Amino acid sequence: MYYVYILTNKTNSVLYTGVTNNLERRLWEHRNNLTTGFAEKYKAHKLVYYDITPDIKSAIAREKEIKGWRREKKCNLINTMNSTWSDLSKSW
Repeated sequence: MYYVYILTNKTNSVLYTGVTNNLERRLWEHRNNLTTGFAEKYKAHKLVYYDITPDIKSAIAREKEIKGWRREKKCNLINTMNSTWSDLSKSW
């Protein structure tokens, strides 16, 4: 399975979109600053959206599609799954 996911920071002021085959491991990497770049710089550690697909090509295409959207459209997508913008990984 492959996951397209969106992370944000404590104040929900930034959005980071990524793709992985192991969402739990990838979140651990982000939260322990084992990745460099945008998510590390802006402390985007809160999982607010994810989607699952069995195909890596469609996961990558979806990630690119979401990355191309304006913030408003990304926020609307998040709101369909998580209207309170709570951390979806808290119960893991």
